[in-house]
Amino acid sequence: MGGVTPKTEKNNPLTTTLTYETMPEHKAAKRGIPPKTDFNAWYPFIVEAAELVDKRYPIKGMDVWMPYGWKAMRLIDGITHSEMERTGHGEVRFPLLIPHDLLDKENALVSKLKAAREAGIDPSEMRMDEVVEGFSKEVYWVKNAGENELDVPMFLRPTSETAMYTLFPLWIRSHADLPLKTYQVVNTFRYETKQTRSFIRVREIHFFEAHTAHVDENDATKQIEEDLEIVDNLMNELGLTVIKTRRPVWDTFPGAWYTIAIDVIMPDGRTLQIASCHHYRDQWAQAFDVKYEDINGEQQYVHQTTYGMSERLMGAVVGIHGDDKGVVFPPQIAPTQAVIIPILTKDRKNEVMEISTEIKDRLWKSGIRTEMDDRDVRPGQKYYDWEIKGVPLRIEIGPRDLDNETVMLVSRDGIKNSTAIKEVEMGVKNGLNEFASRISKMAREVHEKTIKTLPKLNKEDSGEWTFAEAIKEGIVYEMAFDGSDAQAQVIEDISGLSFLGEAMEEYRTEKDCVMTGKSTKKKIYLAKTY
Repeated sequence: MGGVTPKTEKNNPLTTTLTYETMPEHKAAKRGIPPKTDFNAWYPFIVEAAELVDKRYPIKGMDVWMPYGWKAMRLIDGITHSEMERTGHGEVRFPLLIPHDLLDKENALVSKLKAAREAGIDPSEMRMDEVVEGFSKEVYWVKNAGENELDVPMFLRPTSETAMYTLFPLWIRSHADLPLKTYQVVNTFRYETKQTRSFIRVREIHFFEAHTAHVDENDATKQIEEDLEIVDNLMNELGLTVIKTRRPVWDTFPGAWYTIAIDVIMPDGRTLQIASCHHYRDQWAQAFDVKYEDINGEQQYVHQTTYGMSERLMGAVVGIHGDDKGVVFPPQIAPTQAVIIPILTKDRKNEVMEISTEIKDRLWKSGIRTEMDDRDVRPGQKYYDWEIKGVPLRIEIGPRDLDNETVMLVSRDGIKNSTAIKEVEMGVKNGLNEFASRISKMAREVHEKTIKTLPKLNKEDSGEWTFAEAIKEGIVYEMAFDGSDAQAQVIEDISGLSFLGEAMEEYRTEKDCVMTGKSTKKKIYLAKTY
């Protein structure tokens, strides 16, 4: 969001003519902020400069949340909690430690399902003793308590299926107990061997997980639909545009019947998975003996789903909305929504401070998270400090404003409005709403511009496939595809991209599959991923 802010027309009775605020790209660079075009340098700089995290903790991939960043994350959690309450989920809190034998049980189940998938047969046709290898998870082990070696080693939860499904049979007895809809917000732990990156790839993860149980497959499917509605509501609050895809079989968690993933496109053109929904059918129920008595008095296995999100939501907000000046927070999750900057002069300092304090109190009472910066530093330094932290709205109050009985509102994207002091609450709320709409629109436009149609595929005389045009960096491609897994592998190999999966929204009209030429409405996304 650098450069000249576009002019906006007067749109409410509390505002006067809008002015401009410019920020040449080189000016931000002089402040020490790398340009956002160099995303790999900009991102790690910004998350610390904005005081979201401190990465100096002596365990790699385990950042310290700073008060400002943690407040933003908790505001995201608050939206999630509200959605869970709206949809009838109950919050639980399971222990951090899980005994080793439950991991063995999960390993056997997942390995069995994976082997059945590879063999192309129903999992029920396989015996558990046919499974040679367990499903390997990168977990942190706890093997001692003080100086005593534990009889049963424990591990820190990487997620909570095994822990929760151990108790589900005790909670579910009859059809009257269903649906069971639970969720928790906890920390999970995974030994990440790749390069860590704050919020995006860490070893201790701030994690949301919902686990549900239902009478049958159809009811579980309805839960997935509700989960996707929750995703829409959350993304609207965060101002993010997403891609929803049903992951290809080879990229679906082996313990799931199918997986729906939610991805955002980051500024470098790579996609970041920020949420996922799994439909398990009754596969986990059979492994953990989760049954219920139906209306006919017969025992049936429940069908289950999970819905997970993590602090990657914060990484997406930082990466997508941020600019060369710093972080840009949507008002809904901004730790500080408005900051008051008193413009002080010797002769009217007390008068300006009195009105500034009064406005701060009024805004807090109206539900607006407001701070006042009365430090003895130049106004320009204050502007810079709050810009890098992404505060949506700046309120400037000086002697001239008092004479006019107005204050100046300056949004984070540079648009200025003059608002009457007596109606400042309404003016600030309008300013925040308009700012949220603008950054959401900008994010959507960038998202749409990043998606291109895959270049035409040609089959050479040698039998090899080639593209008519070169595959470009920083682009997410879409294509019509209804081919085999082997043909998908060919496309991945020659493009260097990964199949995100089949889009939840098909093409409106049929198109020719890029490989087979068959007519299809299936839309597939390809991208480089985090």
